Amino acid sequence: MKNEDGSMDLFIGPAAPQGKEANWIPTDPKRGFEVMFRLYAPTKALFEKTWTLPDLEPVAK
Repeated sequence: MKNEDGSMDLFIGPAAPQGKEANWIPTDPKRGFEVMFRLYAPTKALFEKTWTLPDLEPVAK
């Protein structure tokens, strides 16, 4: 589900937050994980390096 501004919140962890199941990526607390990001049809801004992917931001532990 997208936010009103077009952004999207993803929740990564062993349990989905209540009501956020559609944007949840499950993880196994006994194993590590890594985040990968793939762009389809990138725009000129990516190649000119005027756009960068923001860092992930933790919202809760």
